[in-house]
This record gives sequence, structure tokens and C-alpha cells, in this order.
Amino acid sequence: MKFKTTKNQNTRFNDINWNDLRFGQFFSDHMFIVNYKNGKWDDGEIVPYGPLPIEPAMCTLHYAQACFEGLKAFRDVKGGANLFRPEKNAARLNHSGERLCIPNLDVNFQVEAMEELVKIDNKFIPTKRGQSLYLRPFVFGSANFLGVHASSEYMYIIITSPVSSYYANGLEPVKILITDEYVRAVRGGLGNTKAAANYAASLYGGTKAKEKGFSQVLWLDGVTLNFVDEVGAMNIMFVIDGEIVTPSLEQGTILPGITRMSVLELASELGLKATERRISVQEVVEAHRSGHLQECFGTGTAAVISPVGQLTYKGEDMIINNNKIGPIAQKLYDTITGIQYGEIEDKKGWVRHFEF
Repeated sequence: MKFKTTKNQNTRFNDINWNDLRFGQFFSDHMFIVNYKNGKWDDGEIVPYGPLPIEPAMCTLHYAQACFEGLKAFRDVKGGANLFRPEKNAARLNHSGERLCIPNLDVNFQVEAMEELVKIDNKFIPTKRGQSLYLRPFVFGSANFLGVHASSEYMYIIITSPVSSYYANGLEPVKILITDEYVRAVRGGLGNTKAAANYAASLYGGTKAKEKGFSQVLWLDGVTLNFVDEVGAMNIMFVIDGEIVTPSLEQGTILPGITRMSVLELASELGLKATERRISVQEVVEAHRSGHLQECFGTGTAAVISPVGQLTYKGEDMIINNNKIGPIAQKLYDTITGIQYGEIEDKKGWVRHFEF
């Protein structure tokens, strides 16, 4: 469908440092906005990127009734662009929204809005391999009141940002601190959603880890501090005796990542065994001590595959694969990014391809 569009007359294109994109630092010319009032969503429109008029009493500033998504558009090597599994992100946003009492927004409507926005700002899709146009859909309560109850009004917005790798050093392995001091989520909470509050809860522990020289924190379960959950910005996977092992989702404390899902679906086709199950931190430690922990890597939209070169737990440094990316992580990265850029045939129908 076509959306009402107001073009930006002052492009931001020349304000971008294309030789140093980094992640989430620059933004494109337009954004998509749809409002929920009187029990229904309006038709939405594309407008110039810019500030939003809000009141100090806007409820989400006080009660954090907000969630978001993240996905990417890639410049296809044969022309046009590819969105990677956008319907999964749209569905997950609705899952998060349901937990936060936010009304659902039709999945096809969301995906069409993403595509139209990318088409309008297609010149912002980087041309270099490893770079992409990041899409950030988000939704929040927009009514103005003080009092702990769900909003009666909402805004759903999509903004886009040309980005390079989430980590400045790309595929260079990162250092992760396993914390038993702070927790991110507990069973019955918001752990399996992309609620803004989850990320606020992770900031303090993450900041303390960075002060010690680590990239991020690996969280343990919030009850026993015994079982592995996830890293702040990605799901976690271990390769033990050639088998990919990743924490299962049934506890409800782990975000069901789209890249995580894709890795698990690809594994058998690539001749890899992958298992979802609860895994204790002690099992990880013992696997490393005995030489059975061969690789560790994170999965997520921002980095796709992020090799972990060091895990540290209770002062014990576990160096993994000589602090180098392992063959399984490399194979998964090459396969997924190959599909995303149109270099490898998309046999699973994961890519939504369109021309400008």
C-alpha cells in the first residue's frame, strides 16, 4: 500500500560520515508514524525525520510502556534491497506489546511500512559489504497522565540508520563478563520481550563490566544464578564437542532472537548439530577446563554473529579458540550474510526483496 508522504526538503545525506558510520549514530531523511486513538490505529504516514512534540506528563516517560525492534535492509549485489525476515520482527513487536498492554499492529501493515520507508530513503543504504541500513520500529504509550495504568493512546514509529558493525572491531572476538551480582530478568517478567525496561535494567551491570575492560555481560538466571540466559545485546551459543548448545526459551527470560532462530534452522543444512537446553555456568566452566569448549559466539541483528574470545567468571579467565573466530561461527556468519546480501540463494524465503 502507499502511505501519505511528506518529503524532507533538506537531506541529511551529506551530514553523514560515510567513512566512519559506526552503529546508530546517523539517521536517514524520513520516518514512519502511525497513531492509535479512540481504539484504532490510523493509516500512518511518512514524514521528515525530526523531533517529536511531547508533554512532560507523557506516560511512557514515567512508566516505560514502550518496546522496540531492530532489523536491517541490505543492498543486494544484483540490485535493489533485501529485508531479512521482517515479518518475524513485526510479530515479535506484537508479542512484546501484548505483554505491555499495547494494541497489536497488523504484521503485513508493519512490513509494508518498512519497505516503503526504505524505498524512499534507499540512497542511505550503504554500498560496502558489512554495512547496512538499520531499521528501528518502536511503539510507546503517548497519552498524558500520571497514574500507573495502560495508556489509551500510542505511537508506532520507524526510523532508519546507516550502520557498520555493532562492535567497532567487527568480527574480532569480544570479552564477556559472566556476572553473579546483577540480574536482567526473572521468570514471569519481561525477559522474553524487547521492552525498553529490559535494557534499562541491564545498563548498570553492563557499565560496571565495561569499566573492567569487557564488552558486555553474560546474564545468569535471576533465581539461582546458575543457568546461562543471554548477553545484553545478543543471544549466546557454545560449541561443545562440535555441537552447538544454546539456552532454551521455556523459562521466559530470554529474548527469542531472529538470528538465533535462523542459526538453529540453518544448522542441520550445514551439517551441524544444534541443541536448545538449559546450560549451567558450571558446565561451561568445566567444558573449558577439559578442552571441550571449542567456540562461543553471540547471535543478533546488530552483529549477526559475534565471536567471544574470552569469558570471565569469578575471576577465572576462559580463553576460547585462542581468542580467534571459530570455523562454525565463521560458516554461520558467511551463510547468513550471504543470504542477506543476495550472494547466496535464499531457499527458505527469508528475504523480502524489492527494487527502487
